[in-house]
Amino acid sequence: MSESAGMVGGRYRLLRTIGQGGMGTVWQAHDEVLGRDVAVKEVHPPPDLTGAERDVFSGRTFREARAAGRVAHPGVAAVYDVLEEHGHPWIVMQLVRSRTLGELVRENGPMPPARAAAVGLQVLEALRAAHAAGVLHRDVKPDNVLLTDDGRAVLTDFGIATTEDEAAPVTRTGILLGTPAFIAPERAAGGQASPASDLWSLGVTLYVAVEGHSPFRRPNALATLGAVLHAEPAPLARAGVLAPVLLGLLRKNPAERMPLEEAAMRLHAIMAGGTPEPTAPVVIPPQRTAPTAEPPQPPPPGRRSPVGALMA
Repeated sequence: MSESAGMVGGRYRLLRTIGQGGMGTVWQAHDEVLGRDVAVKEVHPPPDLTGAERDVFSGRTFREARAAGRVAHPGVAAVYDVLEEHGHPWIVMQLVRSRTLGELVRENGPMPPARAAAVGLQVLEALRAAHAAGVLHRDVKPDNVLLTDDGRAVLTDFGIATTEDEAAPVTRTGILLGTPAFIAPERAAGGQASPASDLWSLGVTLYVAVEGHSPFRRPNALATLGAVLHAEPAPLARAGVLAPVLLGLLRKNPAERMPLEEAAMRLHAIMAGGTPEPTAPVVIPPQRTAPTAEPPQPPPPGRRSPVGALMA
């Protein structure tokens, strides 16, 4: 669909594209009924799906958008509407005028640990609200954390969110949901998502914020998933007082991962000027238990921006 695309759902006038990812295009749009600007995500099904598989994909998108719509928290970009038009789903979301954490790090370099702790605590509280509503995000990453000019951090793009009882790692068509460099080891190994999986992804996000690079990204998706399962990140060079939180969140065994309450307590302490433990530089120690399943196989062949709702 072009920049000049008109109306979606009979009320959302598409104005311009503000983001592009592997599974969606995000538009700034104007809601002609309520007279406000919104972000509209055009969800692109994988091109090799059959007609029946596309129906399953659309149905799942609708269920997940409705699940995300249950989360009401100032740190979560609200989901307003979901509809199907032009043969695929569209998700209407709150438009947050901001830049993403990913953009900030790419353009300005790593941020100080105390600033990253403030961002991390706000994202943690957003996840607390989502998990309390029984919703898992499953794609926490720097490009899904919006930073506003007044210092707020907002978690966006619940486009692959789901309820805990439907937290399968892959779709029926064999597509692994999420961004490989930020997927938790238990999900990369074929297990189900859980609240601890979102906490792992937050740990990777904060690692990127303070170190300036991804700890697990490799040249391709399978190599990246292999690193998530079996490799340890490079020693922490810049994390300072934030290192204990990163070490706790990046434990490969979810049963040993730092729980939300402890992470929140430590982040509060850092923001208050405390030092939870002497930390940097730190090498992440070997884990006692790690997933043993093989990495999933690929499916069969067949800018400053108002919102960072991308799937890459």
